[in-house]
Amino acid sequence: MEKIILDGRIVAQEVKDSLVNRVEVLKSRGKVPCLATILVGDNPSSETYVRMKQNACETIGIKSIRIHLPEETNTQDLIRRIHELNNDDTIHGILLQHPVPSHIDERLAFEAIDIKKDVDGVTSAGYGQTAFGFGSYPSCTPSAILRILKYYQLSIEGKHVVVVGRSPILGKPVSALLLNEDATVTTCHSKTRKLPDILKQADIVVAAVGKPEFIQGQWLKDGAVVLDAGYNKGNIGDIDYESCYEVASAITPVPGGVGPVTIATLLKHTVDAAERL
Repeated sequence: MEKIILDGRIVAQEVKDSLVNRVEVLKSRGKVPCLATILVGDNPSSETYVRMKQNACETIGIKSIRIHLPEETNTQDLIRRIHELNNDDTIHGILLQHPVPSHIDERLAFEAIDIKKDVDGVTSAGYGQTAFGFGSYPSCTPSAILRILKYYQLSIEGKHVVVVGRSPILGKPVSALLLNEDATVTTCHSKTRKLPDILKQADIVVAAVGKPEFIQGQWLKDGAVVLDAGYNKGNIGDIDYESCYEVASAITPVPGGVGPVTIATLLKHTVDAAERL
């Protein structure tokens, strides 16, 4: 069986290459696309993610503003800062780095982001529009998963997709996006019974459970397409890569799979927003 390694770095580069001219056109009109990233506290992983996003912005000429708030910031202060960014015409995209400290109401903070600047697809209104098929900025990781499938010309229509995970910014929106592409979607979660039996029926598996090396190769159908959206400590995904590799027909590595395309999608959404605002 021919096996495809779904290299997200190639897909991400294609997306970024397509943005360079669009950014130059905007700049020629006096508008510099700008992404504001909010980091609350000193989570080392979050700091790494923010730095990666800033570096990616710089490579194609997008301005990146980093707002680093102290750990003790409360929900009201965070929302006040978000409203300031909403009202700043030079800011086109707003990203609140997840997770925020536990004393903050993260959902309330997400909802404060203007939907026109919700380039990370975290608001409930944005999710609703995505589910109905007309959202401008679907959540970036779900969008990245679809982009990888389409880049490698892997059929979605009529396929049985099993999504393992139901988070509001990954599992649920990717299920909605795949359903809109005419897949038959089963969304599994921590209360799902006989998960291995369900995975055995899947043509496409999306791992979004947040548990390192959780999904095992013996749970998969021969020839399944496997997309690992997990990113755990030590650059480990949500699948047991070695055992899944033996069974899959196509598989994303970690790192170098879904992650780079997620960041490229964020850049695309920021440029889209700059063109619209």
